[in-house]
Amino acid sequence: MTGPQPASLPLPRLAARPAPPAQSARVREILAAGRALLAAEGAEALTMRRVGDQVGIRAASLYKHLPGKPALEAALVDAALFETGDALHAVVDAAAAGTVVGALLAEYRRVALGDANLYRLATSGRIDRGLLTAGLDEWSGEPFYRATGEPHVAQALFAASHGAVILEMDRAYSDTSDLDATWQALAAAFTR
Repeated sequence: MTGPQPASLPLPRLAARPAPPAQSARVREILAAGRALLAAEGAEALTMRRVGDQVGIRAASLYKHLPGKPALEAALVDAALFETGDALHAVVDAAAAGTVVGALLAEYRRVALGDANLYRLATSGRIDRGLLTAGLDEWSGEPFYRATGEPHVAQALFAASHGAVILEMDRAYSDTSDLDATWQALAAAFTR
């Protein structure tokens, strides 16, 4: 007699993708300028004046479209979470059981390193999460649960992958470190 069998991983999607907020063409232009500035110079450069300069309008006029810098940052984080969630859900959807954790971590690393300043803004904790699209935080993080099947293990996997990617961004590993091997070891530690 055998005990209960674990659910085959990956688990199906649990929640529907939240609907992105409607944005005018001008707001999309402002966000694109903010994102370009963030990518090039980091969060410190992301000011309403600098973004206004990029789109050719005075900073005061930006407030007609976004109520302030917190709203600008939240809209950029919203975009990052939608993009990350889409990428991670797609990888989990396509991965075969036994490979899902490794595929998830490889994609998470690729997304984070691909736009490091946006990743830092989205994960720094300085954003008022109440300004984000309802349900987006949970939905974008759901692939970790789908890959592990257990909420606490999913949180541990996210914490480990976040720490590993921040250390990589900060170049905190030894120059002789094989980071691909490190990420593979992380995946192996969480693969059942």
